[in-house]
Amino acid sequence: MELKDLEIFQKVAEKGTVTEAAKELSYVQSNITSRIQKLETELNTPLFNRHNRGMSLTPEGKKLLVYCEKILSLTNEMVKFVQSREEPSGKLEIGTVETVIKLPTILSTYTKKYKNVDLSLFSGVTEKLQEDVLKHQIDGAFVTEIDPHPELVYHNVFQEELVLISDVNTTSIEQLIHEPFLCFSKGCGYRARLEAWYKDQHIIPQKVMEFGTLETILSSVVVGLGITFVPKSTVLHLEKRGLIHCHALPEKYSKINTVFVRRSNSYLTSTIEKFIETIEQSKSETSELQSF
Repeated sequence: MELKDLEIFQKVAEKGTVTEAAKELSYVQSNITSRIQKLETELNTPLFNRHNRGMSLTPEGKKLLVYCEKILSLTNEMVKFVQSREEPSGKLEIGTVETVIKLPTILSTYTKKYKNVDLSLFSGVTEKLQEDVLKHQIDGAFVTEIDPHPELVYHNVFQEELVLISDVNTTSIEQLIHEPFLCFSKGCGYRARLEAWYKDQHIIPQKVMEFGTLETILSSVVVGLGITFVPKSTVLHLEKRGLIHCHALPEKYSKINTVFVRRSNSYLTSTIEKFIETIEQSKSETSELQSF
């Protein structure tokens, strides 16, 4: 059994089809198929159920995937371990929710200073990103603070105020409760906060509409499609232009922390260590500016 076989197995399990896995890995499909068959022969068990829609893991395949993720993660950490701690290099894969206002500054500072690091960024909602970190699929993620997980380490980044926003014609809370709620998918920290407010106020949203990007949500609010709950820092430019109206909710729902999470049991490589240092530097610079 080779590591490459496990990488291919993991990718097919993730994508659900040989075609998608081959495209992602830049392999021919026949190579992917033969590698999977070879692995099944070596283990003397079928790892996938084949059907018209693609491939799904068998119970044995699901068990192998758990070990596969651990083996490949340890292999990646082993490679990073031998790299120079003074000059980070190699891959660094970071996840983020869409509304981290400081993210461009952090990324710019880090990539300019550590030019040998190949940094990749993936977006998603908080719960999914934390799951990806736990499964060793990404090195860390910027998420909204939720119930702590014992296998994760949390680094505070900053605190923000969430505001309920509507178009300029909707100016009262009484009007808002009848508007469609525009949001990201389940697992979004901002969505969870507003749903908690709805619940405490005994309000049932008449319609919930899920979107994939913040830009689409904000544009839809501007034209009057519905309301949303987002960090105030992300919509100040729209408020100043008179395109939206901001509505404050009690601090219990509106104050939220953005944190950077990583696995607690993973070796702290130089790439991730320097990234955390960059986050701390950004926090320090922000505090100094606010003191003036």
